[in-house]
Amino acid sequence: MSKDRLFIVPEAERPSWLQYPRSYRRLVAQGLVDLSPWHVMECQRVITHFRGLAQRYPKRELFPFAYRQDDDDVACWARSLGEKVVVIHNFASRGWEDEATFDNVWS
Repeated sequence: MSKDRLFIVPEAERPSWLQYPRSYRRLVAQGLVDLSPWHVMECQRVITHFRGLAQRYPKRELFPFAYRQDDDDVACWARSLGEKVVVIHNFASRGWEDEATFDNVWS
């Protein structure tokens, strides 16, 4: 099975605003998907987290791609931020979820 099929959600199942950044595609192509404590999510897990984030933070447009194994942090892209990575503390109260922002997946 190709890595794209595992880690790239099909276009029909993701928000129209999301285009996977080249930096992420390179990360996947190189097999750098388990960099403890961070792990790139497989498609089904992405979709589950995407739906949960939309329910918990309805005013935000977030698309998750990685999770942290030792807490509830998820790395996401946000609409209108390009390839910047927003780390969200999932399940935090609205307004308290932002943990960090990075320029891209390599930052």
